Amino acid sequence: MSHESEPELTILMPCLNEAETLATCIQKAQKYLRESGVSGEVLIADNGSDDGSQDIALENGARVEPIAAKGYGNALIGGIQAARGKYVIMADADDSYDFYNLGPFVEGLRKGHDLVMGNRFKGGIAPGAMPPLHRYLGNPVLSFLGRLFFSIKTGDFHCGLRGFNRQKVLDLNLVSGGMEFASEMVVKASLNDYDIVEVPTTLSPDGRSRPPHLRSWRDGWRHLKFLLIYSPKWLFLYPGILLFVAGGAALIALVQSPVSLFGVTFNVHTMLYSAAAVIIGFQFIGFALFSRILGTELKLLPENPQVSRFRRQFSFEKLLVIGLIVFILGLIWAVSSVMSWRAAEFGGMDPSQLMRQVIPAVVLIICGIQIALSSVFTGVIDFFSGARR
Repeated sequence: MSHESEPELTILMPCLNEAETLATCIQKAQKYLRESGVSGEVLIADNGSDDGSQDIALENGARVEPIAAKGYGNALIGGIQAARGKYVIMADADDSYDFYNLGPFVEGLRKGHDLVMGNRFKGGIAPGAMPPLHRYLGNPVLSFLGRLFFSIKTGDFHCGLRGFNRQKVLDLNLVSGGMEFASEMVVKASLNDYDIVEVPTTLSPDGRSRPPHLRSWRDGWRHLKFLLIYSPKWLFLYPGILLFVAGGAALIALVQSPVSLFGVTFNVHTMLYSAAAVIIGFQFIGFALFSRILGTELKLLPENPQVSRFRRQFSFEKLLVIGLIVFILGLIWAVSSVMSWRAAEFGGMDPSQLMRQVIPAVVLIICGIQIALSSVFTGVIDFFSGARR
């Protein structure tokens, strides 16, 4: 193939009725390529425009790739697949990003970084370019959660101007069709240990007269939901461990007698809530395991060494046996409480003493059943995964 068919850089713009600003964006991108000497193309991933955007793109020397599946993410996924460049730099076609100053992105990609993120807070946000809700709440909160959940050292998690190695991003198998595509790219890149860096960039008010496609609360929630779903540790595991440990500690402390702290006496009623915390926490931990296994099997998450080691050490049969043992221990405890009742000739007993035997027994029985069912569920996943392969 000729050098022209294999440019170094594809400048990719998703487009849905951007006739007002598309020509300006393409001209800036073309000017950058011309003056920098970078071999490149401008690609418009058109998502069904009916305002003549396609003709404007062609008239200004861009290539147009029609994308039938609606949505910001779908447009970009189709555009990345159609791109010819080794590297891709993507940004919206609303004239809010500066396509003329792409040098730092190209430089970062040439140094071998897999993903080069723009940071608008470091480069400068022009007055009116970002709504206060996004600038002071949405973006900082979601960026903080991204750093917390995935150890991603980025200050502007949702900057739309970013560059990346095309093949490395294709290898991530991105699937989000909506605005959360931006989060999926960064999260999956981090989970796969890609080299991610930031460079300053600017943000200007967009040049459109119509409202943007972005819907603050709807799309903000979709980003947050995505971050939670892709982090079983924070969604399930950590809350589960907290509930299980706190509930278990309280249960153990109260199993013999009431406990008084700061003038407050905790008795069997607290034991009941503690038991609920243990059971719910145990369920959360199980969901964390299931989510991680399913995410890995569906190629949505990379393999986790700790989960893989756990599964090797605790096979279907071992978990089933452990579950049965815990269930039997609970059953024995329950029988002992019945024997205590029998010793009282099945008459009235001190409820607080009886419940101290009944509550732990019920917890062990339920947890034993959960362990056994969990072993069956993971066995089903393994069976269908093996059949699918």
